[in-house]
Amino acid sequence: MPTKNFHSRVVVIGAGFSGLSCSCHLASMGYQVTLLEKNDQPGGRARSYTDNGFTWDMGPSWYWMPDVFEKFFESFDKKVSDYYQLDRLDPSYRIKFKNDTLDIPASMSELEDLFERIEAGSSQKLRSFLKQAKYKYDVGVKKLVYKPSRSLLEFVDVKLLLGLLKMDVFTSIAKHVRKHFKDERLIQLMEFPILFLGATAENTPALYSLMNYADLSLGTWYPKGGMSSVVKGMVRLATELGVDIKLGEEVTNFSFDGNRITAVNTINETHACDMVVAGADYHHVDQHILPESFQNYSEKYWDSRVLAPSSLLFYIGVDKQLPNLEHHTLFFDEDFRQHASEIYDHPQWPSKPLLYVSATSKTDDTVAPKGKENLVVLIPVAPDIEDNEETREKYFKLIMDKLEAFTGENIRDHILTRKSYAHKDFINDYHSFKGNAYGLANTLRQTAILKPSLKNKKLKNLYYTGQLTVPGPGVPPSLISGEVVAKEIGKDFPIFKN
Repeated sequence: MPTKNFHSRVVVIGAGFSGLSCSCHLASMGYQVTLLEKNDQPGGRARSYTDNGFTWDMGPSWYWMPDVFEKFFESFDKKVSDYYQLDRLDPSYRIKFKNDTLDIPASMSELEDLFERIEAGSSQKLRSFLKQAKYKYDVGVKKLVYKPSRSLLEFVDVKLLLGLLKMDVFTSIAKHVRKHFKDERLIQLMEFPILFLGATAENTPALYSLMNYADLSLGTWYPKGGMSSVVKGMVRLATELGVDIKLGEEVTNFSFDGNRITAVNTINETHACDMVVAGADYHHVDQHILPESFQNYSEKYWDSRVLAPSSLLFYIGVDKQLPNLEHHTLFFDEDFRQHASEIYDHPQWPSKPLLYVSATSKTDDTVAPKGKENLVVLIPVAPDIEDNEETREKYFKLIMDKLEAFTGENIRDHILTRKSYAHKDFINDYHSFKGNAYGLANTLRQTAILKPSLKNKKLKNLYYTGQLTVPGPGVPPSLISGEVVAKEIGKDFPIFKN
């Protein structure tokens, strides 16, 4: 039964997407919300970095599932366009394979033509594949991911259970893709979105072909100014709703009264509260901020979790424009499986890495000085491996060799500014568990109710949101995670208005 509650002070820890989402929803429900952020700007992993006239998104750079963003703003009778300008990219992205390069068109008819040129009969198979993927998206994103996963009873719904039978939960995406396509380039294209879920295609349920629908049907979009524009929009909305956002407020510990948190203590001050939502790293809060008697899980439990990858990132400003690169360019010119194995099966720095390059200056004149390019280069790497400057420099040279060959340009001598970012930085900036970048891998054994719970089992008023709990990693799931937690608080601690 919900507890009657006339106290409504909620402290949300962490101003990433999930913390901002949760804060907005709680404030609109009538709660008094204070949002605490450790760093000097909001956004969490989606912070921006500025230097020498260049601006880079430090983390997420793909805007997929536009309907989830629309639903978020519509919850407050607002529109996306009230807060930022959104454009669909065409081509959605470019893929460099070993022997050729493909542009993925936004138009479905052009995409079908591309498939047919590569593999006869594959356009019809693509239609069938995406029809199934749409069904999974409609059930998965519109129903399953909004489940708080606190009880198996949530899933005892005849329609939902019948739906699950059609969702390919017990088949891998690798097998599912290969039933439809034979050409290795098409297979890699269809498996690519799984990189966002933090597991190999062999270990990811075919349910997640819904990501192909998000990619190929719903499209790749870009918010002008970068993903930080979305953050700024959400911060503006939160402020309009009355959320009190405090930056530079790292949480050190809690004050308790029995099995309730009564205050959140930071390096600067104490914030009295009735409820707490931890949008900071779940493991850090559970193992390093809470006393052992109130921890949800043991260190052994956390060590047994399968984490999504970390990343080695370079933010580079170049004093000239670079041909051949698109807004998003994926380099699948090395062995996909070998790189995946060196992340998941035998964790080590990759011997022949695949990489991703973002050049938002290709479509946005606000992120780099005129005639110059801002590059973000990302290599997915295993979490919890040694990160040092010597290793970073080795991979920077490898990246430069690859980019100079691809563009036909001397890039090294034209770099005005560069910064690297990897495990040590994720840990320092976000207390990231084992230096991971994306959260918990979406494996079958870490789906829904098998993820770390969004509610603390020993404290009445502590909840968790973000990429280490339901529904999982990624920006749209983080927005949903914040909403789900806010609604759970609304059920457990409803506000009764006169």
